[in-house]
Amino acid sequence: MSSPASTARIPGAGMLRETGRLFALGLDVARGVFQRPFQFREFIQQAWFIASVTILPTALVAIPFGAVISMQFGSLAKQLGAQSYTGAGSVLATVQQASPLVVALLVAGAGGSAICADIGARTIREEIDAMEVLGVSAVQRLVVPRVLACMFVAVLLNGMVSVIGVLGGYFFNVVLQDGTPGAYLASFSALAQLSDLWIGEIKALIFGFIAAVVAAYRGLNPPPGPKGVGDAVNQSVVITFLLLFVVNTVITLIYLQLVPSKLD
Repeated sequence: MSSPASTARIPGAGMLRETGRLFALGLDVARGVFQRPFQFREFIQQAWFIASVTILPTALVAIPFGAVISMQFGSLAKQLGAQSYTGAGSVLATVQQASPLVVALLVAGAGGSAICADIGARTIREEIDAMEVLGVSAVQRLVVPRVLACMFVAVLLNGMVSVIGVLGGYFFNVVLQDGTPGAYLASFSALAQLSDLWIGEIKALIFGFIAAVVAAYRGLNPPPGPKGVGDAVNQSVVITFLLLFVVNTVITLIYLQLVPSKLD
């Protein structure tokens, strides 16, 4: 039987242990959603706070994202002689890929960092330990409403970013690249499916869950001292960004395999 010291020397053992604890927290949050009492007031307060710090930056980032995608795809389509597919390509790229990622990055950077800092400050002040001693679950009381708030706001922001990105792409393609409004809209309606919008919303929901769970986990396990809380916030943002791109790749591959396009 291996000793703890020998286990600690195994390469990657610490990372695997942290990963397991992160997944365990995610499962605890999923179970806590169905437990009562539900902290509805905390959920409303956190949702309002996260929305207030992310709406304006998200809207401002959505415009150049939609513009860059539209102009790049429009230029490529023009070289290939496929200008009629410009609208479909740019809109689908915005709705399926750009919009959920923009929302997730800003929710993780603004809302997730605030969640990590708040829970981390409570942890180093031993408030979390005091709650556990009193028989109050910190996960149900603090983490669950924050995770649900992130998921709720991410879904709403994804719809806003999709609309802004599509309108921005339409403007830049028609005005700056001399595109035809009718062809832009016709190609979009001919190739787009309702499932394209649904996959974007599902991605935003999952990304919001990941961002909040990672932030809460780092907040519950910060290094000692106030500096440790700041380090935990930075770590939560970096870890979330890495997970988002991996999960986005997996979800996109599954979606492309399960849902055929209209051209198939």
